[in-house]
This record gives sequence, structure tokens and C-alpha cells, in this order.
Amino acid sequence: MVALRVAAVSLDCADPNELGVFYQQLLGGEMLWSSTGSVGIRAAGIVLVAQRVTPYTQPDWPDVSVVHLDLAATPDLQTATADALRVGAILVQPQIDPRWNVLLDPAGHPFCITTLTPPDEGPAAHSCRVERSALMPR
Repeated sequence: MVALRVAAVSLDCADPNELGVFYQQLLGGEMLWSSTGSVGIRAAGIVLVAQRVTPYTQPDWPDVSVVHLDLAATPDLQTATADALRVGAILVQPQIDPRWNVLLDPAGHPFCITTLTPPDEGPAAHSCRVERSALMPR
């Protein structure tokens, strides 16, 4: 079997520039490219690609099952959330767990800011298993 690695996370949107700038301001990093169809940024150890989709339909959080980003806030959840709001994020209501905040980016994609993160290295990093029910009550 060929070993695969994640090359990028692509986020559909109507306006790639707006979404790319949002994540660059939120996470820092560098703009890799910008075109009318997509914008790529490298930040926080990952490449995010905002890609134009026509027509774009915004996710309907929490009713639609979507992939979302979990962003680590070190050490202060409230300050990191305030920073995200300042660059254009929207805080959703209700917030269901005090360990993270759920926000929407300018294209409506949900993302979480949390202080709850798995270990970065060592044996625990390879055996870290968290049950979905422990993170997101139904």
C-alpha cells in the first residue's frame, strides 16, 4: 500500500479571496497562491485551500454533517475567540461545551477553538483516542 499524507484541506466557498484572507489573518502563515478560482495558505502546519464553487451553498450548522477544523488556543480560549471575531468569524449559539467555542468562517464553515488538544509527541500521541460522545453530546 502506498503511504499517503495530507496535502491540504480544501474549503468550498463563493469567494476564495475573502476566505483565504480570513484564515491567513486568523492563523498567520503565508499565501502560497491566489487566483480567481482558489487561494492557498500555509499556516499552523497545514495548507488550507479556499476554492470557488458555483453555486456555493453554505453549510447549515449544526444540522449538516461537515468536516470542520479544530484550532488550538494556547492558553486562553476567550482571547483566541475574540481574535477570531475581530477578523470576521461569527460565534454560534448555543455553545454546548465550555472546553471549546464553535464559530463560523465568512463562508459559513464551522470551526472550533479549543484548549483541549491531543499530545504532540511520544507514545500518548499515537494512542490518543477520544470518543465522539465525550466531545460532542447529542
